[in-house]
Amino acid sequence: MSFSFIKHKGSDEELLISIGNGNNNAFNELYSRYKDRLLYFFYRMLSQDKELAKDFLQEIFIKIINKTHLFDPKMKFSTWIFSIANNMCKNEYRKQNVRKNTINHENPDFIDDRQDQQTNHEPVLKLIFNQLENFDDTHKSAFLLKYREGFKVEEISEILDLPVGTVKSRLFYTRKKIQENIKNQHPELIEQYNLY
Repeated sequence: MSFSFIKHKGSDEELLISIGNGNNNAFNELYSRYKDRLLYFFYRMLSQDKELAKDFLQEIFIKIINKTHLFDPKMKFSTWIFSIANNMCKNEYRKQNVRKNTINHENPDFIDDRQDQQTNHEPVLKLIFNQLENFDDTHKSAFLLKYREGFKVEEISEILDLPVGTVKSRLFYTRKKIQENIKNQHPELIEQYNLY
C-alpha cells in the first residue's frame, strides 16, 4: 500500500483555517508555498546568516501553528506572514543592539531555487541584492518586499506599519543609491543591463 501526499488547492487563507482545525496536509502545503520566500527574506534581513535565517523560518511556522486564531480572514495571508517576519527581524536587531559589521560574500542566492532567477541577469541581480547590506533594516525590508516579493506599495505600508509616502521615499532612495554604487563600482554593467 502506498500513501500519497494530498495537495491542497485552496487559498493561503483557507489553508490557515484548515491548519487551525488540525489539518497537517494544509500546513505542509502552506509551508511549501512560503518557505523559500521567507528563508530568503530572513537571510537578507539578518546579515546573510544562514543558520539564523533557518532558525527564524522554523520559529515563524511554529508561531503560525500556535496563533492561527489571531489571523483575520479578511486580511491577505502574505501580508500577515511578512508582517510577522519583519517584526521578528526588528526584535532581533533590538536584542543584538549592534548590526553585523562584516559582509558575508558567500553566494547570496543559496536558497533561491526558483527558475526565474536563473537568467542571464543573475550576476547583476546578485550585485543589486548584495548592495542591500549598505542600508538600514527599514530600507532593506522595503526593497526586498517590493522587488523580491512583488508586494504593492500599499501592502508594504501595511507590513512595515509605515505611511505609503514613507515607503515610496525609502524605495526611491534605495534604488537611487544602489544605482549610484553600481555606476561607481561597475560602470560596465550600467549600459550592459540598462540600469539607468
